[in-house]
Amino acid sequence: MAIIFALLGVIIILLVILLVRRQTVDLSSLREDNVRMREKLAERLGALAQNAADLKNISGDIANFKNILMGSKQARGSFGERQLEDLVADIMPPETYAFQTTMENGVRPDCIIRLPYPPGDMIIDSKFPLEGYAKYTETPDDGTRKIFELSVRTHIDSIASKYIIPGKTAESAMMFIASESIFETLHREFPGIIDYAARKKVFIVSPATLWATLNTIRAVLSDIKIKRVAGQIKKELDMLLTDLGRLNERAGKLDSHFRATATDLEDLQTSIRKITPRAEKLRELEFGDE
Repeated sequence: MAIIFALLGVIIILLVILLVRRQTVDLSSLREDNVRMREKLAERLGALAQNAADLKNISGDIANFKNILMGSKQARGSFGERQLEDLVADIMPPETYAFQTTMENGVRPDCIIRLPYPPGDMIIDSKFPLEGYAKYTETPDDGTRKIFELSVRTHIDSIASKYIIPGKTAESAMMFIASESIFETLHREFPGIIDYAARKKVFIVSPATLWATLNTIRAVLSDIKIKRVAGQIKKELDMLLTDLGRLNERAGKLDSHFRATATDLEDLQTSIRKITPRAEKLRELEFGDE
């Protein structure tokens, strides 16, 4: 019995030891899991903090953009001109455009796209009456709508009168709007303005539509340049063929001359061959003394 109790005591001790070790292992695993969890939480908190900072910066940029669009006229003009210049410079070859150049009538358009006449230089204006648009968006009633529409029509008239010169420029001009949302609003809510601009031959363009238009103009200019070079090559080729014809004619005359000369030489050699034996016979004759 003593031995049995002793064995039971040993088994109990072993079980206690195993339980203690298992608890120690479980506690260690829990501590490791807690450490990993704290690390992941710290990473996520850091990411959230960075996102918050980015959102703050974006909010600041949006506020600055709004100040540009709705602030002073000079700031809006500079923003529109800068965006227009960047678009044109990125797409068009340097020799095909000019900024703030005085025209013959004394006006200084924001951009001139140099095109051969016809059609002639295309003028792009980057100004837009945003005051009326701002009032209309703040208070969208009939009064602000009429004021905004009138201001846009007046600006279209100004572009048509200053930048469309018969015989000097293209028969149309472009009014650049630096905001896609304003461009969309015009087409959606003010179709009368779009029709009026078309009748005045003033095309309203946004950054996206101007990008497409400039790429089309560039392709046309490249085609014109290729045709011009091809015309010059054809002209030079025609002249070369004419010179080759003259050279061939002169070579034929020279060949005839050479052939005639060769015939004359052969006749001369024949005469020499005939004369030589006779001279030899005369030398062989003996003449008596008188």
